[in-house]
Amino acid sequence: MKFSLIYEAQTVDASRAGDRRVFDDMVEQCVLAEELGFDVIWAVEHTALTNYAHMSAPETFLSFIAGRTRRIHVGHGVVCLPPSMNHPVKVAERIATLDLLSQGRLHFGVGKGGTQQEAGTFGYDLDTLQPQIDEAMYLIPKIMVSDEIEHHGQYIDIPRRPIHPKPYQDPHPPMYLACTRTESLATAGGRGLGALVLGFGGPEEVAKKNALYRRSFAERKPEEQVGYRPIEHLAALCPAIVLEDGQQARKIGIRGQRYFMESLAYWYTGGPKPDHAAWADEDMMVTSTTGEQIIRSRWASEEVVVDFSDSSLALMNPNHAYGTVSDAIGYVERLRAAGADEILFICQMGTVPQWAQLETIRNIGKHVIPYFRN
Repeated sequence: MKFSLIYEAQTVDASRAGDRRVFDDMVEQCVLAEELGFDVIWAVEHTALTNYAHMSAPETFLSFIAGRTRRIHVGHGVVCLPPSMNHPVKVAERIATLDLLSQGRLHFGVGKGGTQQEAGTFGYDLDTLQPQIDEAMYLIPKIMVSDEIEHHGQYIDIPRRPIHPKPYQDPHPPMYLACTRTESLATAGGRGLGALVLGFGGPEEVAKKNALYRRSFAERKPEEQVGYRPIEHLAALCPAIVLEDGQQARKIGIRGQRYFMESLAYWYTGGPKPDHAAWADEDMMVTSTTGEQIIRSRWASEEVVVDFSDSSLALMNPNHAYGTVSDAIGYVERLRAAGADEILFICQMGTVPQWAQLETIRNIGKHVIPYFRN
């Protein structure tokens, strides 16, 4: 099983100084992750989503990280493929170049992006994009293995041209699909792609998605394969704050997750803009009842009580790797049992301070990863 970090460049401070701070913090974390044995640094791609995600140029971020490290892999989770946003030729060129410079440390995920806010920036209607994404998805690996490419499709037209360079990995880096919906698991498996399950649903949801993905992969048809390197691999998101003080970790984690989900809802569903400064301490109260740890959170104007011993978790699922090393090991074990091949730890959630992210990475690297590898 692999252990990785994934980044949105989420920030509560959208100023120039805030952008500088969040990128400096991420670089510090990634260098530390290399030292502590993490496997991959993943980066999303979002455009025009203030506060929620300032990772709009992951190819630049990942190139910088690859240059600052020697061993750890880097991954696009994912490249958005609307042609006017990322033309297939330019995607193939950038992927091959970074794969060469990193000496084969690159992973390549694809998707369409999540909001009309983003799609509209480039003149698209999100609901009509999927056929264009599919055409680009099949075309890019062909570009990376062909001496010359010529393509006259419904949405993309390329006259015969030689495209350089070719990637370090032969035939090309492993490919993945962003799987935020159930049907995308079937698509990923059916097309021989790795699945990046970027949801907050918890182990029970991961197990359901894993079953669908494995079945679709086993039943896939050769003519539906994307690229020339089938990969059966399911990576599952794992929000994590791991500190010596488990109660403090849960407070920080649930506050960060609330900011993550409310800023997500602001751009995805038109919800209110999150205001973390207005959250009172009692909104994040951590208490004890009958010996069990619970969190009370007023989430979207509704009080939510989460029992950390309860296995029947809601969609928001704050029962993540929030707590001590022992808590994190227990939660990761549940994800492993659910079928995850890779754990995508995310601690870079808007309100989480840098010291807590660094301590989390240290605790995972020094204790959680060795536990499973040993």
